[in-house]
Amino acid sequence: MKLNWFTRKGIIYLPVSIIGWVILTIALVYAVFTFIDIDRRSHSVSDTLINFVFNLLLIGLVYTLIAYFTEKKPVPEAIKK
Repeated sequence: MKLNWFTRKGIIYLPVSIIGWVILTIALVYAVFTFIDIDRRSHSVSDTLINFVFNLLLIGLVYTLIAYFTEKKPVPEAIKK
């Protein structure tokens, strides 16, 4: 089964299907929700940023893993001919 949800441009995975866009949107909404939740409970700017960066790295890791396993692989030139 081919899952062509993302394509790789350098080190960034860009969505190429509706499911890919949904996953990206969920990741961004969850990151904003996490930031607001951390900001509500923290006492300083540095406390907010330290806790948010760790959560953002985890969100980025999950997004990258999903994108890696569902990316559209380029077809080698030898197979095209």
